Amino acid sequence: MSLLLRLAPDDDVAIVRREVGPGDRLSPGLAALDPIPAGHKTALRDLPSGAEVHKYGQVIGVTTRAVPAGSHLHTGNLAFVDGGAAQAGVIGQGTVMDLPAGLRRTFAGYHRADGRVGTRNSIAVLTTVNCSAGVAKAIARRTDDDVREQTGGRVDGVVALTHGTGCGMANRGPGWDLLRRTLTGYARHANIGGLVVVGLGCEINEMTGVLADLDLSPEVPLVSFTIQDAGGTRAAVAKGAGVVRDLAAALAPTQRREAGVEHLVLGLQCGGSDGWSGLTANPALGVASDLLVAAGGTSILGETPEIYGAEMLLMRRALTQEVSGDLRGRIEWWREYTASLGTTLDGNPSPGNKAGGITTILEKSLGAVAKAGHSPLSAVVGYAEQVPRPGLVFMDTPGYDPVSVTGMVAGGANVLCFTTGRGSVLGSRPAPTLKLATNAHLARTMADDIDIDCSDIVEEGTDVAEVGRRIYDRMIAVASGEPTRSEELGAGQEEIVPWQIGAVL
Repeated sequence: MSLLLRLAPDDDVAIVRREVGPGDRLSPGLAALDPIPAGHKTALRDLPSGAEVHKYGQVIGVTTRAVPAGSHLHTGNLAFVDGGAAQAGVIGQGTVMDLPAGLRRTFAGYHRADGRVGTRNSIAVLTTVNCSAGVAKAIARRTDDDVREQTGGRVDGVVALTHGTGCGMANRGPGWDLLRRTLTGYARHANIGGLVVVGLGCEINEMTGVLADLDLSPEVPLVSFTIQDAGGTRAAVAKGAGVVRDLAAALAPTQRREAGVEHLVLGLQCGGSDGWSGLTANPALGVASDLLVAAGGTSILGETPEIYGAEMLLMRRALTQEVSGDLRGRIEWWREYTASLGTTLDGNPSPGNKAGGITTILEKSLGAVAKAGHSPLSAVVGYAEQVPRPGLVFMDTPGYDPVSVTGMVAGGANVLCFTTGRGSVLGSRPAPTLKLATNAHLARTMADDIDIDCSDIVEEGTDVAEVGRRIYDRMIAVASGEPTRSEELGAGQEEIVPWQIGAVL
């Protein structure tokens, strides 16, 4: 197997499969001039200063000095270039996958009165304000395991839906709208079978307004109270624990029943990406997403700052000019937003991303969009908005993992797949999250956190489509109740982080 991976015929760089040192032979006529870690880039030809550098057949940056062939291309000699939001060109280039024989098209889920189907049947303790977060978490800790035992697993535990705001903010404007939309999306989620709403009693995000927004189906039992009315923290925790146990008893008879995969809404997320992300886990997840969309389901791609420079690939797959224009508009908003704060979208790649071989946001984005496969782009929605179904949908979210996932879950995602190359411990209850490793080292060293190892695409030459089918099959099993690694660890209570925009007053 070749030591170098060249991703497109005209690329100026290739990825090094294993760590090399100066003088090591990379290919016939090409030797390494520097130490180059596995997953990082080497120059395939001499590049003058200021030259555009191509990977995936696309520009990922420009050289900041002359770079001889065999050099390590990274932050010391490769820089971001802001080309502005792209034009779409010809739209309608998305393709619907032909479904393979034997593809499973049903899962066992919880049918709701409004026609939706949950992959979990949880009781949620929702807070109106950060001041009631401690009580909500205490209620969840006291009852989570008890409820599973009490119901024989037919209730998937208790999740505290807490957040860091709800007061000290204006009761109108974008920040207010985002918060209320997020809380409503979680409260109405198909994975929530029963709901307790806990407030402090004097916050701006008043209980009466929250309850008016919810407009829950009559089948979802709801109890609400404030800490002040309950008589303080100890009394509120005791009251909440009693309410939760009563709700669990009412939900205990609920059973899973077969449902078509058109009821699945898949959140596509990546975090802690590395140089392998765009070659293994991301494109394999793209295959799984294409299978689900072709079978009538829905996939959500988000993280707007992490598609910058690759947005044209999605815009060309838009079903209409309006959808293409909506996506371009969101990219322009982010360029202006970051500029107003004295930075650029290239501030997105983290130190961990760079240590893993990613240099610029353009390079990161080209790997990130692979999660969306090749399906047509049917819609663009705002943060935490309810996602239209079916098809591939783009949601405008920040790149920060918990904030992005929060928006997707609020928008209806009832299962998530999260690719990672550096490692992640995200859980995102009440929606189960499968974590996909991009490389064998991570899969081995963080085995307790990783559900699927996608490294055999590079290590053994396994076909991307085969790994994608593996992800799809595992996703159906998880949707039917098989626990993910994060669920086994009890993770997922801390990832509800609504996007905060606006003044803190």
